[in-house]
Amino acid sequence: MSNETIDDISGGINAIGGSAGRIVTQQVELVTLAIESVAQLFTPVLKTAADIVTGAVNGVNQVFEGASSAIEQKK
Repeated sequence: MSNETIDDISGGINAIGGSAGRIVTQQVELVTLAIESVAQLFTPVLKTAADIVTGAVNGVNQVFEGASSAIEQKK
């Protein structure tokens, strides 16, 4: 009888340990998926922002080149 009780307690402890391990594993997977999702979301946003900044800088540069050319022609 006492061996059965010890076996039951041991089995319960093993089950709790297994459940805790699965919970931790699932939490790690959730965090990993969340990080990957955020990265996938921000990648196109950052590329678009970089493209906008590059276009704006190129536009300003063309304005300055045009102004410089106009000034040079007047001299």
